[in-house]
Amino acid sequence: MQTNENDVVILKDSGQRTEFESGAVRDLQVGKGRCDLLPLDIVGALLDYPELNAIEEFKETKDDFKLYKAIRRFAETENIDLCTLIIEVSKHFESGAIKYGENNWKKGMGLHYYLSSAVRHFLEHKRGDTDEPHNRAFVWNLLCAAWTLKHKPELDDINIDIAPQPKTPNEIRDEYGLPPIMSPEFIQKPLHVPGE
Repeated sequence: MQTNENDVVILKDSGQRTEFESGAVRDLQVGKGRCDLLPLDIVGALLDYPELNAIEEFKETKDDFKLYKAIRRFAETENIDLCTLIIEVSKHFESGAIKYGENNWKKGMGLHYYLSSAVRHFLEHKRGDTDEPHNRAFVWNLLCAAWTLKHKPELDDINIDIAPQPKTPNEIRDEYGLPPIMSPEFIQKPLHVPGE
């Protein structure tokens, strides 16, 4: 992990940025995986990480207390009290302000960016990666996701691409005023074939 002369962690930098319509910028996400698309309840069960289950519950319900549950569980498993964890995360806010400018994240970006990064940092931390403070980044992303949902709900882009369930043939027939399939009106007598 690289630090500056004041011992502040320098966040990794690909040198490439994603700029959002809001003016917010973030390090390019391409090639890092879309962890927000993972079935986190399944992955959480597979790896025995309830934090991931809580994030999946958040995705399904948009209940921000599910994110707080993930943070609390993380603090428990890391054996760190919440106040100390939040102080550590404030150092991540400091590093971000140095890299992107103060409150860049508040300008707004889609919720999925925070969740994808949170899950990736969580897994990198659990894997033992030490190239950056993944524990701080995990919590930072969850806090920013909760803030975004509360203050900029229009940026909730989780599950919006899920197509509605296709209509059944009977639902379509009903729209056109036709009888349902297998109703007595629909079932016709067998055709009479000439010469039989």
